[in-house]
Amino acid sequence: MSKATVLVVEDDTHLLWGIRDILKLGSYDVLTAENGKQALELLNDEKNPRPDLIVSDIMMPYVDGLEFLQEVRKKEDWVTIPFIFLTARGEQSDINKGKQLGVDDYLVKPFDAPDLLVAVDSRLERQRRLNMAKENEVGYLIGNVKRQIVTILNHEMRTPLSLIIGYSDMLQSFSIDEMSTDEIRTFLQGVHSGAERLRRLIENFIYLVELNNGDCATTYEWRSYALDNLSTIIQTAHDQITKDETVTQKCEIEIDSTAPVHGDKDYLTVIVRELLSNAFKFSKKDSTDPIKLKSFVVGDEVCIAITDTGIGIGEEHLKDIWKIFFQVDREIEEHQGAGSGLTLVKGFVDMHNGRAEVESVFGEGSTFRVYFPIHKADKPINN
Repeated sequence: MSKATVLVVEDDTHLLWGIRDILKLGSYDVLTAENGKQALELLNDEKNPRPDLIVSDIMMPYVDGLEFLQEVRKKEDWVTIPFIFLTARGEQSDINKGKQLGVDDYLVKPFDAPDLLVAVDSRLERQRRLNMAKENEVGYLIGNVKRQIVTILNHEMRTPLSLIIGYSDMLQSFSIDEMSTDEIRTFLQGVHSGAERLRRLIENFIYLVELNNGDCATTYEWRSYALDNLSTIIQTAHDQITKDETVTQKCEIEIDSTAPVHGDKDYLTVIVRELLSNAFKFSKKDSTDPIKLKSFVVGDEVCIAITDTGIGIGEEHLKDIWKIFFQVDREIEEHQGAGSGLTLVKGFVDMHNGRAEVESVFGEGSTFRVYFPIHKADKPINN
């Protein structure tokens, strides 16, 4: 096991060397600095190892201990380093200030070698346990996400692939002369349906990755412009969903506004498409009630609202629906989709400086609303 490295910052050189020798005898590697300024220079020098713990005096020239601690806590790479203050006065004001800045412990001068080693040992052991707990938590989360992805891919990709392979096998099994035009059309529709579902699934996974790594934000910056064709975007999203022959419900579209918004037409199409997809997906089987899609102006915003009379969402789940891979009662109810649609909706709405909200009554249905700022009239508009 490698030795822990301790940075000691003390302007009294005799005490500095004494602390260094005690720590070295205690099997620690030691870095030394005579004030906070030197210590910051040492920390910023990539040739030096990152210390596992810092022991610092408070009263020092140039940069004192409190200022030094404040700078350490500003940097993400240093913020978790345990920090012990040395103080000769034990003044409550210094102690309170240090606690506000995140100091871990105090040693009051003069102190014995065992006092120093116990303080260092205990703080390093606590940090080790915290790091272990964090690693276990991250490992669990990663493992859980992996399990979700495998489950989703296992079902959601197999189903459309089965459609594509099944219908294409049937096409190969029969002679064209033996098949009617309607039969050929049915088989081709089955292949197309599977391919379209697979395309959307892959597209959504790619969008999720690009949202997470910032690529979508970059794309939005150079591709977005002022749009006054929301009705066209809404119709495109509607057509993408309803061309699936399994969608039998009607959708009533009511456009009460042509107010322009600044955005990306592809991302806006995804927002409407995924909200519509959810509305159809979670509607009650054999329902004759239409999905209602409306667009209208509210104050200085354009609102797109989609209402269904489906199974609804329990109040206890409303806070979770925007999370990746979340589906209400996924283990009990079998619904098409990977649970990524609402995550994409939230991500793309935020990118447009908009907001998303939902009202739902379990067993009665849901209304999803997304709001976008109206584009200012003094800026150019593209159709």
